[in-house]
Amino acid sequence: MQEVTIWHNPKCSKSRNALALLEENNIEANVVKYLENTPTKEEIKNILNLLEMNAKDLLRKGESAYSELNLSQIDDEDALIQAMVENPILIERPIIVKSNKAVIARPIENLEDLLK
Repeated sequence: MQEVTIWHNPKCSKSRNALALLEENNIEANVVKYLENTPTKEEIKNILNLLEMNAKDLLRKGESAYSELNLSQIDDEDALIQAMVENPILIERPIIVKSNKAVIARPIENLEDLLK
């Protein structure tokens, strides 16, 4: 079985649902509570590569930090990644990584597709 990692926020229902789906499929995932163990710039860059998206697409635009930091006006990838390092609540969740692929499990069908 390939290793699976989930960037998890236990307070998020979508994240809890994704973890439950992994457990229902008897998949032991490496659970990374990214709010407690903040990812590095390199880890975020790696996730962005696996997700095939840019930093702006990984941001949770509804978070207060997004507007407080005026991130809608910033297009610099490094600056946006640094904002996520400093404010991990800005990272969209849950992110599940399997081998060299990753998905954001919103909707949960994204995770189901990854597990096929």
